Amino acid sequence: MKKLLSLFLVLALAFSLCVGVLAEETTAAEPSDETAGELAGQIVILHTNDVHGAIDGYAKVAALKADYEAKGAEVLLVDAGDFIQGTTSVSVSQGATAVELMNLAGYDLVTLGNHEFDYGMDNLKTIFAKAEFGVVAANIKLNGAAAFDANKVVELADGTKLGVFGLATPETATKANPAKIKGVTFLAESELYACAEAQVKALTDAGCDYIICLGHLGIDNESAPNRSIDLLGKVSGIDVFIDGHSHSTLDEVKAATDGTGKVGDTLLTSTGTAAANVGVVTITKDGITASSVDLSKYEGSVKAVADRAAAIKAEIDAEYGEVFAKTEADLNGERDPGNRTEETNLGDLIADALLWEVTKDGSLPVAKENVVAITNGGGIRASIAKGDITKNDINTVLPFGNTVAYVTVSGETLLEALEASTYCTPEAVGAFPQVAGIEFTIDTAKAYDQGDQYPNSTYYGPKSVNRVTITSVNGKDFDPKATYVVVTNDFTAAGGDTYYAFTTSANIVDTGVPMDEALMSYITTELKGVITAEKYGEPQGRITVKAPVFTDVVEGKWYYEAVMTAYEKELMNGVTANTFEPMTAMNRAMLVTMLYRLEGSPEVEGNVSEVFADCKDTAYYAKAVLWASQNNIVSGRGESAFAPLATMTRQEMAVILYNYSVFKGAAEVTGPELAYADADAVASWATAAVAYCGEAGLMTGVTDTEFAPAGSANRAMGATVLVRLVEAAA
Repeated sequence: MKKLLSLFLVLALAFSLCVGVLAEETTAAEPSDETAGELAGQIVILHTNDVHGAIDGYAKVAALKADYEAKGAEVLLVDAGDFIQGTTSVSVSQGATAVELMNLAGYDLVTLGNHEFDYGMDNLKTIFAKAEFGVVAANIKLNGAAAFDANKVVELADGTKLGVFGLATPETATKANPAKIKGVTFLAESELYACAEAQVKALTDAGCDYIICLGHLGIDNESAPNRSIDLLGKVSGIDVFIDGHSHSTLDEVKAATDGTGKVGDTLLTSTGTAAANVGVVTITKDGITASSVDLSKYEGSVKAVADRAAAIKAEIDAEYGEVFAKTEADLNGERDPGNRTEETNLGDLIADALLWEVTKDGSLPVAKENVVAITNGGGIRASIAKGDITKNDINTVLPFGNTVAYVTVSGETLLEALEASTYCTPEAVGAFPQVAGIEFTIDTAKAYDQGDQYPNSTYYGPKSVNRVTITSVNGKDFDPKATYVVVTNDFTAAGGDTYYAFTTSANIVDTGVPMDEALMSYITTELKGVITAEKYGEPQGRITVKAPVFTDVVEGKWYYEAVMTAYEKELMNGVTANTFEPMTAMNRAMLVTMLYRLEGSPEVEGNVSEVFADCKDTAYYAKAVLWASQNNIVSGRGESAFAPLATMTRQEMAVILYNYSVFKGAAEVTGPELAYADADAVASWATAAVAYCGEAGLMTGVTDTEFAPAGSANRAMGATVLVRLVEAAA
């Protein structure tokens, strides 16, 4: 039935493309701030990105274009990719209905997102044969040759030339099913930058007045070094970069560019997702600006587009609107926090369904207790609200048409796959595994030990496994030498996302069963049509994301071990519950308090206020400063002043450490000599202390030749010297 419906939609597309948008069918909104006034002489580029099947927006987009044109502007309507996937309204037809509606809305140019490749290269050729808009993508090759037009020169009525070129994210190589894009390559990193430079030169040579890049690169950290902001740091000459992929709003783009919305001389803009907003780039003799129109507040609509969108949704609902089950709990299909960062109840449900689908007949080559399931969190695209569930809901959650597959691998390969797929956790990544049959922990305090780049991928395999620990498999101890069957989807089985390790399997089987059908069958057969709150109300505890003690103290930093040791020995605390602030300057009271704790916080007699007038007896450091004073470890700054909250200099730190060492029995230094180039800058009262700390290995210079005596001592330094004292006393 699904195939018949798809065929019907394609035939409807072919017929509807003959229907033009009539002027009388356009209902313009009341003049808004965005479109009010005479716009003659202005160039307006309206842009969308990451629409993901939100087809109700196209009627408003069409009306907005007509609105600007009616006011005299020269208008170009473009899209920055990811428009053929996201809801059943477009995914059932594998993007044909999206192309149809974009034709009706009057799009002029698009570039391609990674999701344009979800249904394969052959499908793109089929649906774009019906496109009335241009497709530009300069960095996509097919068997080494250009796969699409690299650019297009748009000449306006007044003779102004706009040069537009397209760039698609290199991540498509692993975010699309590798089996469906054989022969397709995406220029990345230096080749991507060179490609953009070549386009700028070609369009400049063609006499273009403005050069616009229509890109699908994004600004998320996951996409580095292939982000728009990375490229614009290397390539000049682009006037406007219209971006997609990261679903970033204009405000988020500005936040990522120090509030300017520019990288160098290039205006960077993006407009969110799901057609919530339409981006507006305005070019006048006075310059180029970016803004956006909130479509929820825009009342214009083109009837022909609205009617066709409604008809498509009705066609879908006729097949997919049937209620077949219910859920007693909201099922979490969100991105972050959600399926890309942590275990979710919906992730558990889908993984359970995959495992059930393959194990129900007992025909696998290993014992059932060695069968597990993994599916990538990025493949889960929507939540399901408590209540009735339709086929439409399931298809929206799993829109890619993936099938259930399984691979036979060693325990070591399974562990590598989990390590690679969580390489940046707790940051979101589409590869994040939702699992069944496995319990494992991710230690995010440890840095990912990056190895070689996976072939034809933007991801890197692990040189060693140090973040992930598998605690059990189906209730039994994990054995890295054992053989396991991993039930997954055909995308990850083919090495999609970070799962290249699965391609090394000698036994890769595609069952041909669509994931959505497997999930529906599991719900109706195994769960008897009811997803209970008891079973799936909350995540089931399969994945533990072990957060670092301090989010700003990362393994691999020079101070990591010292800070953690000082914390564990209760010599130092965080500034907040989860931050240490290693680079924050230490004050004088901090170091004294640390030494006092190191001594076991001995009892002292007297009041610190009687010694130092600027120290309160109720302060956290009161006993520590009094103890240090009584034992000649500190002497204060000037008569009766200690300055407890004053930033401590490096030479003051040296003096206090030296005095403490003498208190503990170290010999005093006589005739000190300093080898530092800035030795003359060390105060006479600190010379012996600096010499001692260097010889004892308590403090080193900020460089091989400079001590920087007047520089401030930070908390990371404090932790380091404290641990060195502990080690020296051991």
